[in-house]
Amino acid sequence: MSGTYNPGGEGAPIESLDQLTAYFTAGCKPVGDFRIGTEHEKFGFALGDHTPLPYDNGSGPSVRKMLEGLVAFGWQPVVEDGHVVALKRNGASITLEPGGQFELSGAPLETIHQTCAEVNGHLREVREVADRIGAGFLGLGFSPKWSLDETPMMPKARYQLMKAYMPKVGSLGHQMMFRSCTVQTNLDFASETDMAKKFRVSLALQPLATALFANSPFKDGGLNGYLSYRAHVWTDTDNHRTGMLPFVFDEGFGFERYRDWALDVPMYFVKRGGKYLDATGQSFRDFLDGKLPALPGEKPVVSDWEDHLSTLFPEVRLKTFLEMRGADSGPWNTLCALPAFWVGLLYDGTALDAAWDLVRDWTAQEREGLRLGAAQFGLKTPFRDRALQDIATEVLAIARSGLNARKYLNGHGENEALFLDDLDEIAASGRTRAEGLIERFNGEWRGSIEPVFTECAY
Repeated sequence: MSGTYNPGGEGAPIESLDQLTAYFTAGCKPVGDFRIGTEHEKFGFALGDHTPLPYDNGSGPSVRKMLEGLVAFGWQPVVEDGHVVALKRNGASITLEPGGQFELSGAPLETIHQTCAEVNGHLREVREVADRIGAGFLGLGFSPKWSLDETPMMPKARYQLMKAYMPKVGSLGHQMMFRSCTVQTNLDFASETDMAKKFRVSLALQPLATALFANSPFKDGGLNGYLSYRAHVWTDTDNHRTGMLPFVFDEGFGFERYRDWALDVPMYFVKRGGKYLDATGQSFRDFLDGKLPALPGEKPVVSDWEDHLSTLFPEVRLKTFLEMRGADSGPWNTLCALPAFWVGLLYDGTALDAAWDLVRDWTAQEREGLRLGAAQFGLKTPFRDRALQDIATEVLAIARSGLNARKYLNGHGENEALFLDDLDEIAASGRTRAEGLIERFNGEWRGSIEPVFTECAY
């Protein structure tokens, strides 16, 4: 949900639907220019009492102190209404989710080895500043202890608009905003046809990613009945802008079809002069006609379209690249495993063909059933005459073959497939990280959530 840094309203007005389609088309690039972007979020907390980090806290640990401390590493601050709300450096950014979740949006990189080095460097910097101010960070998909009332809100105007709007369209939107954390991978496409194939494969297999990375079994200091409560939350956040997008599998799907869907999703805001204007529930189609109530007489510019697309939250999201959005945040190795999983499947033609052959006859009902089942049952989710665990083993073998074919080696002569090793262990056992945490909560932790702040911290 990271915001953009434009002040809004700059550039020529959009005069035709073709200009909106051209935005997606501009993302097409040669295979040799494909890159990998990794985003991951984490919960900050005070080491002393395990409370969440507020934006400002006087002499105590805070989000503001984290951001200011990271400036020493060459990050440039981004300010909104006098508050530092983000940092930028060399194509990467650090942003804040509504409840203070700290997000790294990594730079576009060529290999998983580079991505993992970026993750290592980021966590090292975060740990250095956090140690100095008395803070820690958790790698979980959902806040394990703090209620909504106990969770602070960051000083970003778009979040005020979203907070007011969410209860009108779903019962769990505030849970998503303030209490969830994810790891995502952003990947490129060569053409409209390539985009459509990758979109279909990744959308069908997103529930498998949810199961493999399930890591959010706690809520309010106890168990919540799910392995990925974060994934469950998305099922009742705002069904206009979330979900499995069955139309992606329709014959002829392409940029125009996604454009038309996006146009019919109600807006959140319009940005002008660095200020967010409330456009919740209003129509981008009306905006194109100069009839948007929030800005009567004005037509949108490209940055308005970009902003609107950033407020859509399907399991896979199209911009000038594809975003994989189905996984819980977790320990360090998952932050490298997720891009490895998707790059192995989508960036090698043979692997992509094999993955498509696997999922091409799945129905919309089956895909939705996997989405719902994976959140609660993980790899034990039934599918046809087998379980999701069996599909995981098959898909991971395809991903490994795709990474082997890329032949990108580290200094030890190892290729990117090494980042799948932990996922292979999960698939072989059928036991997710969430199930391991549940066992420890019921066993050695004796029903206390407090050990999570040590054992799941970075």
